[in-house]
Amino acid sequence: MDLYDKDAGDILPVVVIGNGPSGICLSYLLSGYTPYLSPEGTHPNPILQSKLDRNSHLSLLEQDLEYLCEGLEGRSDNPVAVLFDSLLLPDSDFGLDCASPLTWRYEPSRATPHLVLGKGPPGGAWHAMEGSMLTLSLANWMELPGLKLKDWMREKRRNVRNDRATPAEIASYYQHYVTQMGLERNFACGTVTSVQRVHLQEGGRSLWEVQGLQKRPSVVEEESGEEEEVPFSVFAENVVLATGTHDIPARLGVEGEGLPFVSHSFWELEAAISAGKLDDTSDPVLVVGAGLTAADAVLATHHLSIPVYHAFRRSVADPGLIFNQLPKVLYPEYHKVHQMMTQQQHQPNDALSSSVESSPASYNGSYSGYVSFPRHRVLSFRPDRKCVLQGEGGRQTVLQVSMVLVLIGAHPNLSFLPEEGRPMALNPGEPITCRRNPLDVDPFTHESVQQPGMYAMGPLVGENFVRFLKGGALAIASDVVRKRREKELTSKATVA
Repeated sequence: MDLYDKDAGDILPVVVIGNGPSGICLSYLLSGYTPYLSPEGTHPNPILQSKLDRNSHLSLLEQDLEYLCEGLEGRSDNPVAVLFDSLLLPDSDFGLDCASPLTWRYEPSRATPHLVLGKGPPGGAWHAMEGSMLTLSLANWMELPGLKLKDWMREKRRNVRNDRATPAEIASYYQHYVTQMGLERNFACGTVTSVQRVHLQEGGRSLWEVQGLQKRPSVVEEESGEEEEVPFSVFAENVVLATGTHDIPARLGVEGEGLPFVSHSFWELEAAISAGKLDDTSDPVLVVGAGLTAADAVLATHHLSIPVYHAFRRSVADPGLIFNQLPKVLYPEYHKVHQMMTQQQHQPNDALSSSVESSPASYNGSYSGYVSFPRHRVLSFRPDRKCVLQGEGGRQTVLQVSMVLVLIGAHPNLSFLPEEGRPMALNPGEPITCRRNPLDVDPFTHESVQQPGMYAMGPLVGENFVRFLKGGALAIASDVVRKRREKELTSKATVA
C-alpha cells in the first residue's frame, strides 16, 4: 500500500503500529472474522461453559469479557489472555489436545477499516531471528486463529520432528497467514516517526496523527533501482501499539561496555564464528544473562567446543529463572543449559581480593569448557579483553576473554511517542520493559490508562508469548466494536 498517495482527509478508525503476530491477529479480528460459541462446542470448565451458554447468540466480541474472565487462572497476568487461550486451546497446560468450543464466521459487515504499519514483511521480529533454533513454544501455541500451524508445516516439510518449529518457519507462516486470510490490503510497510494528538477545528474532534516515512523507487534514478524515503501522514480515531520490545538491546551501564569486543546481539556471535574468529583454541567467550537468548549463545559456543564463561545475577534455584519454569521433557536443550549452570559453577578461592580465573578447560565435570558464575555482576570491561566480575560478599574475579555477549533483554523503540512513551508506563520514571515496567492499560480493553484512544498489546503489556498475546487482540477489538456501536447509536439518536 502506498501511504504517500493516501488522501490526507481520510480518518481511519484504527491504525496498528507493528506487524508481528500481535498486529496480524488484531487485523484478523478487525477484518470481520468473528468468534462464536459453536452449537456443538463444549468447554471442560463447566462454569465458563455456563457463562457462554447464556449469550450463545452473541459473538465473543459483543460479550462482557470481564464477566467471562472471572475465576479463570492461567500462565498470564492478563485476564483476557487467559480467557482467549482457554477458549482456543482448552486445557493445553495439561498436555491435552481438546477441541476449541469456538467457531469462526467471516462477517464482512462487521469489519472495521484499519491500517497495520510495519518496517518489513508481516511477521515482525520473527524475520530477524536465527532460522534454525527451535522456538520456545509448542507449534500450536504459535498459531493464529483460522490456520493450523501443524497442517501448514506438514505441507512445507515431509517430517515434523517434534511439536516445535523454527523461527524461520514461524516467520514464513505469519507472512503466508496475512495472504491466506486476505489481510494484505490492510498492511503497509513504513517507519513511524511521530504519533501525536491533534484537534480538528471542524466538529472539535480529537484524533491521532501518525507520521512516518515510506520507501518507493526513486523518481530521479528510476532505472538504477534506488529508493527514496517519502513522508506520509494518516489520521486515526484509535492507535494500537504492537511494536514488541526487541528493538534496543538492554545495556549493563558499566565501564568499558562500548569496547569493540563487547557485543549485545546473538548475531554478532554467529558472525564471529562464521568469520573463523572463534574456535576451540580461543580465549573463552563470556555470556552475560540468564534468559533464553543467553542460553542459545551458550549452546552455540559449547556445541563448537568454544570455551565459555556464563555470568548471571540470579541463583540457579531462583523460581523466577526461566529454566525453572519450563517442562524438562519439552525443552531438553534448555534443561541441559540449566544443568550446566548448576553442576559447573565457579569455585572461588578463600581470598576476598580479586583473582584471575583459570580457563574453563581446567574444570573437571560433564561439561568441559563451561563455567557458570551465579549471583555475579559485571563491574567493568578493560581494553586488554579482561572482565571484572563481582560475586557475593564483594569477591572479585578477573576473566580473560575473547568476546563478550551481553544478552540481558531489550527495550522497545517508542521514539515516535512524546518522552518515548514513558508517561504511559506503570512507573513513568523508568524505561519501558516487558517484565519490569510495561505500559499501564485497562486489563479488559488494553486501552492506555493515561491516553484514551491509545491501546497496547504483546510485549509492551508484559506478554511475550504468542499464545497469550492473542487475548490482547480480542480485548482491543471488542472495545473498538463497542465504541463504534455507541457512536452509531448516538448518531441515530441525533438524527431522530
